[in-house]
Amino acid sequence: MDEQDATLITNLAWGQMEVTAGGQVSRFKDCKVWTGGATAWNWNETGTQHEPGIQPADLEEVLEKGVEIVILARGVFSRLGVCPETEKLLRDRGVEYHMLDTKEAITLYNELARQGRRVGGVFHSTC
Repeated sequence: MDEQDATLITNLAWGQMEVTAGGQVSRFKDCKVWTGGATAWNWNETGTQHEPGIQPADLEEVLEKGVEIVILARGVFSRLGVCPETEKLLRDRGVEYHMLDTKEAITLYNELARQGRRVGGVFHSTC
């Protein structure tokens, strides 16, 4: 895949991420990203909190995009949890997934996106 066509997370600062998709740059505090697009991840929509963490409902939009790999970015200091139900959902659907601190998650996401893999995930820019 041409890097120009890939959806990449191009910058991380405390409380802000930049995503470049199709030559367009978008900025988010937290985001959902997949091959071909990105959107804000609004925790209030699903009642997500640091504990118990990322819920199955947080991944619905990403999974609907037909991703084969999901990246769960747990925050810069990995303080965002992941609900056991979220891991079960991914295992039951046969979706490969990785739970990493946000910097490692961005590195892996971008590497897979550059390879042309159908990758998506949720990314938290603080704690």
